[in-house]
Amino acid sequence: MAPEQLPETDLTRHRRLRDQGSLDRADLDAILDAGFVCHLGVVVEGRPLVVPTVYGRDERRLYLHGSVASRSLAGGTPVCVAVTHVDGLVLARSVFEHGVNYRSAMIHGEARKVTDPEEKLAGLRRLTEHATPGQWSYARRPSRKELAATTLLALPLDEASVKIRTGAPDDGDGPDAELGLWAGVLPLTSAWGVPVPDPSLPPQTPIPAHIARREGTRHG
Repeated sequence: MAPEQLPETDLTRHRRLRDQGSLDRADLDAILDAGFVCHLGVVVEGRPLVVPTVYGRDERRLYLHGSVASRSLAGGTPVCVAVTHVDGLVLARSVFEHGVNYRSAMIHGEARKVTDPEEKLAGLRRLTEHATPGQWSYARRPSRKELAATTLLALPLDEASVKIRTGAPDDGDGPDAELGLWAGVLPLTSAWGVPVPDPSLPPQTPIPAHIARREGTRHG
């Protein structure tokens, strides 16, 4: 069975570095699953705003949330959401050939404000579980007042652009290879550290298993 492909549109067509582009929906899903912070780009009162926020997803939608007072979460307007993971610096023999190994996705579409109570609760659960699996069942659920103070946007995953760069510098077979300079990749990784308890917690309060087991594991 052939992998599901993303549609190519005027917004998602790869015009530069086409070899780094991907139309595989599986690559989009993997990039979204590897992170939990995105940057939401939207025009508000004629000016562009780029807002970092936490996200979650299901098979066909990206969910973003924030305060009802946030101007960037009004919904009903075209937006662009970007997620990027940096995997290393590509250090070539010349500064011109330097680069970055990365995985990135840009999702375009019209963000819809979620008003249905059941979908809103389900979307917030997706968002919470995306960042910290197991936390929705462990922590207190949102109250009606808290839900009323929260805006949730749903953005279709139908129009997305994916790019991935891996590997060594591109100048290994060019004239600069004769310079005798070191070239290669400086990898960048991040990992979850030791959980730090709230100072106000009673000393006997155990760390939940779903949090403790992430210590030392790689993020992204």
